[in-house]
Amino acid sequence: MPMLQTVLGELNVHMGREKIRELAKRKDMFAPGTDPDYGFLMEAHPQLISAWQELLKGMPLGIRTGLRAIIHHALSTSPPTQVTFAWAPNYDYEMTVWQAPDTKTTKGGITVLIKSRYPDDAHPIKG
Repeated sequence: MPMLQTVLGELNVHMGREKIRELAKRKDMFAPGTDPDYGFLMEAHPQLISAWQELLKGMPLGIRTGLRAIIHHALSTSPPTQVTFAWAPNYDYEMTVWQAPDTKTTKGGITVLIKSRYPDDAHPIKG
């Protein structure tokens, strides 16, 4: 879905080299026990905020919690660890995560692949 790809692209901007240090100052927004409002990351694209929030509402809590925890961890490292997000269509919700560790010469990074149905494709258990 192009809209979800765009949303995750916006997250990539904020979790990338140029803006991650600024976002790290707000890492408490992603602390354990919080339910982050990602809207501030997409202020330039207000129509994307509702699309992202709808996707998040539909995700199982374990995946939402994992996503929040990954972001919080990445923002808590020194220096912050860059995260790359991607989306792919799928039958059900899925999140795949991999991390390249830091080395003596380079900082590693985390990649998060989120899979879901297209937003207009009703899930079978919702009738």
